[in-house]
Amino acid sequence: MSQHAWLLLGLFMTVLLLLVRPLGILVARVMTMGNRVTAASGFEVATFRMCGIERDEEMGWLKYAMALLLFNTLGLFVLYALQRLQAWLPLNPQELPNVSPDSALNTAVSFVTNTNWQGYGGESTMGYLVQMLGLTVQNYLSAATGIVVVIALIRGFARHSAVGIGNAWVDLFRITTYILLPLAMVFALFLASQGVIQNFAAYQNVTTLEVTNYETPKLGSDGRPVQDDSGNPVQERAATAQQNLAMGPVASQEAIKLIGTNGGGFFNANSAHPFENPTPVVNFLQMLSIFLIPGALCITLGCMVGDERQGWTILAAMGLLFVALAGPAISLEEQGNPLLATVDTGNGTTVSTTALTDGNMEGKETRFGIVDSALFASITTAASCGAVNAMHDSFTPLGGAVPLVLIQLGEVVFGGVGSGLYGMLIFAVLAVFIAGLMIGRTPEYLGKKIEAHEMKMTSIAILATPMLVLVGSAITVMTEAGRAGIANPGAHGFSEILYALSSAANNNGSAFAGLSVNTPFYNVLLGMVMWLGRFGVIVPVLAMAGSLAAKKRIAVTAGTLPTHGPLFVTLLIGTVLLVGLLNYVPALALGPLVEHLALWSPP
Repeated sequence: MSQHAWLLLGLFMTVLLLLVRPLGILVARVMTMGNRVTAASGFEVATFRMCGIERDEEMGWLKYAMALLLFNTLGLFVLYALQRLQAWLPLNPQELPNVSPDSALNTAVSFVTNTNWQGYGGESTMGYLVQMLGLTVQNYLSAATGIVVVIALIRGFARHSAVGIGNAWVDLFRITTYILLPLAMVFALFLASQGVIQNFAAYQNVTTLEVTNYETPKLGSDGRPVQDDSGNPVQERAATAQQNLAMGPVASQEAIKLIGTNGGGFFNANSAHPFENPTPVVNFLQMLSIFLIPGALCITLGCMVGDERQGWTILAAMGLLFVALAGPAISLEEQGNPLLATVDTGNGTTVSTTALTDGNMEGKETRFGIVDSALFASITTAASCGAVNAMHDSFTPLGGAVPLVLIQLGEVVFGGVGSGLYGMLIFAVLAVFIAGLMIGRTPEYLGKKIEAHEMKMTSIAILATPMLVLVGSAITVMTEAGRAGIANPGAHGFSEILYALSSAANNNGSAFAGLSVNTPFYNVLLGMVMWLGRFGVIVPVLAMAGSLAAKKRIAVTAGTLPTHGPLFVTLLIGTVLLVGLLNYVPALALGPLVEHLALWSPP
């Protein structure tokens, strides 16, 4: 790794660690304030009264889960309807048509599940009202859903002999109103000050500084493309000094897209677009905002269970895993492509290039360069975000494998808001179970015995996403409709499929690109995978929370395994790597590993 890479990674982790503790303490206070009188109590009481919500009502895990399922299903229908009725809705200056049924379904599921997988180009598909009332609103609500689930699980550990794990409606309201909205508003104002646009203007035609030369199909007198003797369209040269610039309320969506680890861009180019991510300073703060709440929730865990060391232990495991994987990703991109080290001039001679010394700049923004792009890719796939400032499809084989592995680990290396921590707590439960087997003692974690019911729920939560990824990938490569979307045959094409299914099942949303997925087959398949990947984990996590809350707290004895400190950090990291990654090793061998061997050892 270069000096710039070490400095950037070190600065990023330092600033992150300075910010997570105060925010984590704030979240803990908000989620444990009960019915105490606050400055916002009047608004809260009025809202709950209007909605018929009892603030002091406790829900069992099943009722809590049903409330979240109902809430998210309603959001799914609303977002689907907005897309299907777009042509007749206001704030659509480009008069964009209604979104097709399969694409609308896929997008609705995607944003409701915090995946934000996009099989469409934002500026050419969605009007302003759909972007704001549909996509942006779901960015808040899907993020809130993930956070309240982990809060419910933390309550399961913190409470004893309790019948409830909280009130889903109260939790959703408080997280959205007191945490997400203020953070997003401040960040949106900052983004707007730096050049991220925020308007309702129609798209603007501007004169460019340089004339763009391109080829376009030649049209006959009937207005149809002229074809040659082989039936191919005849091309003719053209030039233009005009460009149509998309406008819109971008800053307000960009802020929660990152803070809520959503990732869906206003524009098709996402955070590589200068209207979403204009400067390196903005790029750094965007990366920081992705990890901010996931890191802070670790401190929230420690505060709510009464032992802040527990939160720092989880945070240490996440941080070490991230640095251990982000470093190689950056280094691999800095190495470049060996096949471009020399270029055939076409006259029987070759010339040396700077491809290896300058690294792999393919698919990356010159405003950010290799290091900032590779770090962004590692962050967005470690978190359940999916925002991109470079095309992962153009990374080197192993450089692209690192983001893929970070997704397949279950996105517990910080992970999404809420989902990363409850995923890591699932692995922590598994770690103490494995340790208990080694010494023949009933495992304990945070003062609760881990018994058969908890292990069943743990198994379901851990195995749900690998099953969806591997079965979905198998179905895709076995069907004609699935293979039809592959533009790159061979190992790279398989990597694109594996990445798409991994991204959908783990609710990440980023893509390798190069795979044509805006088809009925992919829209329906990925929609199903996203929904099951989200709630197939949430339901067993809430079931575990209910079981833990009903248990009595047990005293710490000499035989209790300490769940803080270097020993447990090592055990937790080992469990994540062994259990989380082993499911995917054969598939990774068929994709990125084969491609890497072919790249460095060509026939």
